[in-house]
Amino acid sequence: MTSFLHRFGSKILGVLSGFDRIRLRGTLPRLASTGGLFRWLESKGALINDFPDLAEAHTRQLREALERTAAEAGRPVEYLPGYTNKEALVQRRRLSDGAAPDGLVCAFSTLENCTSYDLFKNPKTHRIDLRRRPRKCLHYYFYFDHEPFGLAQVRLQTWFPFPTNVVLNGREWLARRLDAEGIGYQRRDNCFTWLEDFGRAQELADLQPKIHWEAELDRLLRRVLPPAGLWLPDDRYYWTSDQTEWATDLAFRDAGALAELYPQLIRRGIETFRSEDVLR
Repeated sequence: MTSFLHRFGSKILGVLSGFDRIRLRGTLPRLASTGGLFRWLESKGALINDFPDLAEAHTRQLREALERTAAEAGRPVEYLPGYTNKEALVQRRRLSDGAAPDGLVCAFSTLENCTSYDLFKNPKTHRIDLRRRPRKCLHYYFYFDHEPFGLAQVRLQTWFPFPTNVVLNGREWLARRLDAEGIGYQRRDNCFTWLEDFGRAQELADLQPKIHWEAELDRLLRRVLPPAGLWLPDDRYYWTSDQTEWATDLAFRDAGALAELYPQLIRRGIETFRSEDVLR
């Protein structure tokens, strides 16, 4: 990037780097492995044969709590049978209904693939054991109009080990900070095509990695989940970056300057990038 700017800097109006779309995964450490689940069962005084009934009870409690949360906000959970473009549906609901007083726009449930646990007879030990395996279960999606990040998605798997995903928009976060400081900009989808003050915008974007992410994500989950002691071990979720994009926007001074370079950029991409780069 430095060499590119050095060579073509006269044609570029400004540069902005920061988080784009962010997808974070929350995992309950005590339930994330068969060994951890064994120890959790022991702490509950439960036998391994008790796991199916215990799992069913926890799932039922979680689903009832999620349905109740949505209903109390005036946005009952809607079941989606099969594939649905959720993002387009959410945008339509957002335009037609807005957000509830607590920020909830809408909530869906749908049957999706997951990885969970079941019992099996271990052929080596001839004992009943736990194993992870693919299965399907209901997943719940909650969409909030979230003050710092705009539209936020919380996705919950309703069967052990209860992982969750939170999807946020780093560029929407930045746009709201620019609005608060009165800095003008033009934006197309998730790209800033013009900024009144690129320097200040970059200073704000540089604050994003310093956000107290764990606290921010836990606050979002608390808007959906029942108290931990009612359905889970009292663990907090451990957060990792599942799919997170760090993007750089280059704003050219005029369309002609970009048009002049565009064929060279495309040729460079074709000659340099391989299938593995694109797939990765």
